[in-house]
This record gives sequence, C-alpha cells and structure tokens, in this order.
Amino acid sequence: MDRFDRIFDLHRLLSSARRPVSRQRIEQELECSRATAKRIIEAMRLYLNAPIRYSREHNGYYYDRDGEVMYELPGIWFNSSELHALLSVQQLLKSVQPGLLEQQLAPLKQRIESLLKVQGTGVADLAGRVRILRAASRPAGEQFQTISSALACRQQLHIHYYLRSDDRLSERTVSPQRLTYYRDNWYLDAWCHLRRALRTFALDAVEQARLLPQTAEVVDETTLDNHHAAAYGIFAGAAEQTARLLFSPLRARWVSRESWHPQQQGEWREDGSYALELPYNRADELVMDILRYGPDVQVLGPPELRRQVRERLAAALDQYR
Repeated sequence: MDRFDRIFDLHRLLSSARRPVSRQRIEQELECSRATAKRIIEAMRLYLNAPIRYSREHNGYYYDRDGEVMYELPGIWFNSSELHALLSVQQLLKSVQPGLLEQQLAPLKQRIESLLKVQGTGVADLAGRVRILRAASRPAGEQFQTISSALACRQQLHIHYYLRSDDRLSERTVSPQRLTYYRDNWYLDAWCHLRRALRTFALDAVEQARLLPQTAEVVDETTLDNHHAAAYGIFAGAAEQTARLLFSPLRARWVSRESWHPQQQGEWREDGSYALELPYNRADELVMDILRYGPDVQVLGPPELRRQVRERLAAALDQYR
C-alpha cells in the first residue's frame, strides 16, 4: 500500500467512524507501523488542512467538524491539465520579482507547494521530477507593463512596431482588446486605427508604447471570438480556405491524436495513412507546421498551399547542393 492509498483509507476511516478511532485500528487498516501512521496523520494535517484531533478520553483520532460540514479530502490526483497548470503557476510565481504583489502571492505559493509535496513521497518536490519545456520562447519585451495597463484601463496606445517580414518600423494607434499567450510567446489582439480592422501584434516586436488619453474602442467578445477562432494559429481572420493533408502510416499514429484546429476533420485511409482537413486564412504558420513533418506529409490541396510548401522544400534542398 502506498502513501496515497493510506491517505484515502485514513480519510474513509475517520469520515465513517461515529467515535474516535484508536491508533491500533489505524495501523491495522493502513497496514503500517506506528511511525508511518503518525507521519500520515501529520502530513494530512500539514498539507491538506485535515482537522484531525486526538481525544484523550477515547484514546483515538477523529475529524473535528465545522458545524455540520464534514471535511472533504482535496482532489490530489491531478490529471494532465491540472498538473501542467499547477506546475506552470508555481514556475511563474517563482519568477515574479519582489514587488507590490509579494505579500499577496505568498499564501498562494505556500499552498501550491503544499499540494505538490503531498503528490510526492516523503518531502520530495514533484516539480523537481516533472519538466515543462518551453521552446522558441521570446521575452515579452520592455513594453509589457504599458500595454497591459492600457488594456486594463481601456485606453488607446501609440506603438512603434517592427515588421519582421518587411524589415521596417511602423507607427500606429491601437485599441487593445486582449493579451494572448500562444506557444510560449505574448501577443496583443487590438483594433488598429490605421487599418480599421483587428490585428495581432507580437509584444517582443513592440519597440515603443505610449498611453494615449483617448478611450479605447471596444470590440464585442463575439466578434473577437469569431475573428480568432476561425483561422489557423495566431493569424486570425475569416478562414477562406481548407488545407488537405495526407500523413504517412508511421506519422499518422501521432498526428491522429493531435489537435491542429477546433474544426479539423480527420479520416483514416485503408493503407494506414491519415487525411487531415482544417481551415486557415494566412498560410505562414501552417506551412511551418507542415514542414516539420518533411517526407511524412503530402499537401493535397489547395494548389497554392501545395506550391508554397514545394518551393520551401526546394529552397531548403538547394542549401545542401
């Protein structure tokens, strides 16, 4: 019987008992020594806030009820998304520099660390045994605080934005709508007053940002959701085309379980290959993802997407001739 089994068994025992439970019975039910039983009780008190009390009169342990409310054991069996969220928050809190929120965040940090310790054995830290790797992340840039302030206060921004594709600097006024954290990088969804349309800006490419006194124009959430949910990846807009991809039988074993787009459709072929269809607007990011699979994927259509991928592969091959 492991640590988790004993915690749940002790919780079940104390919850169902009508009178304090003796130490001998706890040892018998948990199939452990006296020292182990004491460690389990202390761990539940310390890390799970379990109201376990000892009664000298009855020489046993019991749950101290808060009125008529019975103590419930917190859900310490994390699923993958909960574990990722918990560890990500812990890493984020560790990286926060001392400042105005230090005192307010301290209890949250302690609580998270307590939960993680319960997941391990003894006092081992689960965060040290699970890695969250971030690839190709870029710093949010020096203008993050100004941009987030404008977003919170609903004010317009004047920004100097570096367009990497054209290698030039652009000035424009924007009304911030949302901050987006995508593939380990920060982006600003904003109404661009120059283009009179919604645009997405990479925060690390914002070289200057200045708050303006004018109130930001507000785009309703339904419009924002539709604008960013239809297309592929970070490039938003109406998805006017559908990519048709065919993956080799070997690569299909992985791709068939991947989520490329909320509206994607997949189909297995008789030879074990996997056909995937998904909508997109701009092909930039989609092309990069397709190229990752090299000879294990073929673009069936549309013709323009097929041409772009073929040209990129040919240009890559030329590097080695």
